[in-house]
Amino acid sequence: MEIAAGEFKTHCLGLMDKVQVHHQTVIITKRGKPIAKLVPFEDEGAKPIFGFLKGHASITGDLIASTGESWDADA
Repeated sequence: MEIAAGEFKTHCLGLMDKVQVHHQTVIITKRGKPIAKLVPFEDEGAKPIFGFLKGHASITGDLIASTGESWDADA
């Protein structure tokens, strides 16, 4: 659904209720160009801190072997 900014201002509270109940997105336009989007809120719950990147990284190669670089601490 698209609505002009002036009309959105007039009917804001009613449109927010409509978005919540019907899970409908509203595009707000100004001079015919989209400027904002009103979307229903989806509560995803609290995400755990530990393990949230599980499955997003992979280890390639040997992590323990020397790279051959000389360090100042080696001297």
